Amino acid sequence: MASLRVHPDRLEVHLTPAERTLALRRDSIIVQRENIRSATITDDPWIWFRGIRAPGTLVPLVVAIGTWKFHGGKDFLAVKSKRQAVVIDLVDEEFARLILTTKHAPDLVESLKLQLPLEAP
Repeated sequence: MASLRVHPDRLEVHLTPAERTLALRRDSIIVQRENIRSATITDDPWIWFRGIRAPGTLVPLVVAIGTWKFHGGKDFLAVKSKRQAVVIDLVDEEFARLILTTKHAPDLVESLKLQLPLEAP
């Protein structure tokens, strides 16, 4: 399963060697936190798919990993079976959306919440 790391300024999605092979991708995905529009938890990530796989791997309801292209851009998916997933909507990034299965979906969404800077009195 992809390793997700949340930093103060970015989110990193590190794929395992097998996932890189299935996704036909060499690099990790790095997203700037300021470009994250929303993050949603879903129990059925399969209904969030849009477009066509190009490139990547799909075995319906088992695994979907790679790039899905649609009329308005492209999404990156790393979905395994019917596990809980996080749907992350992005702006000004390589992908319009990330759909990632993770055991720690609530913790990930909580850690992505941006803290507003405190105003000086």
